[in-house]
Order: sequence, then structure tokens, then C-alpha cells
Amino acid sequence: MKKLLNSLYITTPNSYLSLDGENLVVLLEDNEKFRLPFVNIENIICFGYMGASPALMGKCADNNISINFLKPNGEYLARIVGKTKGNVLLRKKQYTLSENEEFCLNISKNIIAAKLCNSRMTLERTIRDNFDKIDTSNLKITSNYIANNIDRIYEFNDSDQLRGFEGIIARNYFSVFSDMVLAQKKDFSMIERSKRPPLDFLNCMLSYLYTILSFEVRSALETVGLDPYVGFMHTLRPGRPSLALDLMEELRAYMVDRVVLTMINLKHITKKDFQKKEGGGVLMTDDGRKKILKCWQDRKKEIIMHPYIKEKIEIGLIPYVQAQLLGKYLREELPEYCPFLMR
Repeated sequence: MKKLLNSLYITTPNSYLSLDGENLVVLLEDNEKFRLPFVNIENIICFGYMGASPALMGKCADNNISINFLKPNGEYLARIVGKTKGNVLLRKKQYTLSENEEFCLNISKNIIAAKLCNSRMTLERTIRDNFDKIDTSNLKITSNYIANNIDRIYEFNDSDQLRGFEGIIARNYFSVFSDMVLAQKKDFSMIERSKRPPLDFLNCMLSYLYTILSFEVRSALETVGLDPYVGFMHTLRPGRPSLALDLMEELRAYMVDRVVLTMINLKHITKKDFQKKEGGGVLMTDDGRKKILKCWQDRKKEIIMHPYIKEKIEIGLIPYVQAQLLGKYLREELPEYCPFLMR
């Protein structure tokens, strides 16, 4: 099993990344802030503008360490990766199957069904743990609505209709997301999902961590030899990592939504960690980003029993395991793709 290494998050905008032997060095105004051996790094996510030295980028490319550059608000800028690795025959099979409408529809059904199950489990967990503390009637209605529609996923014969149906259920899920907020309800509420820009604190946190998750899924797919840009459920567009977005769907509720709700309900983050822009958008402060990234890293280190492979793994390895299972399915070593289902 792959070892979970560190994701390095550079949150200070004026930081510059450089190379010193086998170490990554972070400089701030030409002064060394800290250094980290390459052997401990899996990927780098940088929220700054100063950049990195060509020597460092070359070293990262040689060691299969991706460097992701984002604006301070989490908006994607660029990504640097090394040579394409993996079995070219696997990628060729992936490209061929991506043109097969029936194949794409069937795997999309499994992914969406898992997404709905995991979203429902998030609702059910709140209901179970707080039925005597809050009004859970709306959560129950939405949970039952999702449960009653999961089997309908397998009745669709058209991918566009399937995606539209999934979007309707997702809107229902997010319409009651605020009901799972038990503390700071006045500050952390939302009417609907908003992305570019996020219009409230909740949407800001969700968008931020969904972006981080997308990088981790992308790296996992590349590690097992798959092309993250050629998917089966999300339509293909230039620059869009469609396969990474496919695999993310089943992981959003378990890996992101739970972290966001836990941080708010335990008051690990407050309204002071955000700022509103004149146009109505919401950004996190530097302290807010540091808090959410710490909770994200802590969450990734938790141990679970993977429901399919029946092995104890760190949560941060779930994208890698699912990428492996997807690769086995494409190679016809598995009869079906087995998405991740919460327990």
C-alpha cells in the first residue's frame, strides 16, 4: 500500500520556493523560513505569487511531486508536473472507453449512486447524533428523498438526463446543508450552492476544500497511470480534469463536507476568519486558510477500514485506492468499478 506523505501548503503570498540539495527551502524576503526533505513531500500547493526556482521545479518533476499554484482566494492558476508515467496501454484503454457512451453511462451511474448514498449518510449522521437537540424534520425529508431516488439512477439511458437528475438532488442536499450547522448558525448559513465567487462563509469553505481535494485526486490518478483530463461522467473540455472531477463526486461528502461542518460546530473557525469583498464574494483570511488546512491534514491522517478492500488505511489514501480500483476495472480485472461508500 502506498505511504501517505505530506502535502505542503504555502499560504504566505510573498514566499519563494527554492532548492538546497535534497531539501525544499521556503524563503520570505530572502530569509529562510523553513526547509523540508523531499522524501517527506507528496505534492505542493502554493497560494502565493512569488513562485519557485527552475531548479526546484525540475527536482519536483524528477521526483513525481506536483506543484500547484493558486491565488490566495483558492482560484486555480497553474500546475507543474513531470513526465507522464504509467502504462501507456492503460491510458489507451481509457481513451477508447471514454468514447463508449454505454460504458460512460454505466460507470457514471455507480459514481452518482455512491455520491447520493454518501450525502445521505452525512444527513443521517446529523439526525442520529442530534435528534434531541435540533429540529431534524427537513433533514429527514431530504434524506428520505435521496433514498427514494437512488435506484432511479439506474433507469436512465441518457447521460445528459442522468447529470441533470443528479444536479436536482444535489440542490436539495445543499438546500438543507445549513440545518447541519449546530453552532454559529447566524454566521454560517447558505441558501444555495455558489461557487465563482462563493457568496457566504459556508460556500467559501466548501469551494476551498473541493479545490484542494481535486488536486489530491488528480495526483492519485496520475500515480496509477490514468489521465485525469479524460473522464467518463463530466464532459470533456480543454483544461478540465474531467476524470478527477468524476472520482471526486463520491468523496465530497465524506472528505470535505464533514470537515467543514466539524470546524464550524466545534468553533475551530469563526466569521473573523473571512472577509467580504465589495462585489459580494467572500474570501478567507490567511489565518482562516491555515486553520482549515490544519484540520484537513489532521482529517487525512485518521484511520478507517476501507469498505471494499477491507484494509485499514489513512483517509488521505482514499483517492489513491479508488484510482487503483478504477484502473483495475478498466483493465477488466474487476467486473464493476466499486465507488467509495461511507460507513
